[in-house]
Amino acid sequence: MAVVYKYVGKTRTGVSQAGEVTAATREEAAVLLRRQNIVATSIKPKAAGFELKIPGFGGRIKDKDVVIFTRQFATMIDAGLPLVQCLEILTKQTENKTFAEIIGKVRTDVEGGSTFADALGKHPKGFNSLYVSMVRAGEAGGILDTVLNRLAVYIEKAMKLKKKIKSAMIYPGVVISVAVGVVSIIMVWVIPVFEQMFAGFGATLPLLTLTILRISRFMSSWTGGGIILGAIIAAIVGIRFAHKTPRGKKFFDAVVLKMPIFGTLFRKYSVAKFTRTLGTLINSGVPILDGLTITAETAGNKVVEEAILMARQRVSEGKMLNEPLTESKVFPPMVVQMIAVGETTGALDTMLGKIADFYDDEVDMAVNNLTALLEPILMIFLGVVIGTIVIAMYLPIFKMITVIK
Repeated sequence: MAVVYKYVGKTRTGVSQAGEVTAATREEAAVLLRRQNIVATSIKPKAAGFELKIPGFGGRIKDKDVVIFTRQFATMIDAGLPLVQCLEILTKQTENKTFAEIIGKVRTDVEGGSTFADALGKHPKGFNSLYVSMVRAGEAGGILDTVLNRLAVYIEKAMKLKKKIKSAMIYPGVVISVAVGVVSIIMVWVIPVFEQMFAGFGATLPLLTLTILRISRFMSSWTGGGIILGAIIAAIVGIRFAHKTPRGKKFFDAVVLKMPIFGTLFRKYSVAKFTRTLGTLINSGVPILDGLTITAETAGNKVVEEAILMARQRVSEGKMLNEPLTESKVFPPMVVQMIAVGETTGALDTMLGKIADFYDDEVDMAVNNLTALLEPILMIFLGVVIGTIVIAMYLPIFKMITVIK
């Protein structure tokens, strides 16, 4: 009966390997590993476990999984291991089962005579068009290991850039959520207590107090709560639905770029992503027209995407890249001027890399400035809202004390 064994070992070149192998006995597993040029230092039966798969959940391939695969694959290719053997090893040692399944299918296609790039292109869930195009250029130029290392560096930097943007969004989101929660608790549970106390005063309440009490009654009632909840759900569903349409996505993406505080941050992020992607593609041997198409597909912003596609059209007509980028008014003048210099000197890929490095730092600085700016603004906002509620509740008490005196 076949058993799945987990192994740890090294290749003849000294590269550490770990994964799984199916065999009848431990000795047979060791033999199978030796045939793959792996000297096992540890072979243990895999512990039986229960795996639950729910349709629509799990199976997500993270950028980190792709980076690890790319790094390890480049190392093995550089060490001289055959392509099929590299894919077989990575299939067994990849922890993400969905990704391991995709790598296994790629290995089968390559073993059947398909090129590596064509085999990857069948699985857009794991390998996007940028990845496939760079691998194709690497295969054609005989520098697959070099291209894979560039891909790993690109994905790592893209991950860091995305992480910075997420960190900029988390802080205000948490503060606003806490503020909304605190105000809701006060309005629904605390204010009604004051209302019962004011009912025995027998005096006319101040306008501010009456307004707060009416809002509290509305939020506390089933009708009011249902309307508020329904409005929130309708807004979320409506925005998500509109964002899936081309016109809706373009509208929201344009709004994001023009936002007072966040607009500058997202514009810098878009510039960094555009220059990094296009520079990496050109440096790997991908033609500029194909590079612009791929960059537009991975832009993540409809306004930026349309600007890049317009630039591609103009470049195909014989124009320089910097001319349509200037007309789009999406990219800052400094970026366009540096691209013009890169085109003139014949070092566009190098110049794009420098711009990307500069704007990576700009995004980092913008995130820090944004956090420093939002903290006092949010604190002041929260203080004003809660302060107004407190004042509204204590005005009748002050009035009653004055009357008594």
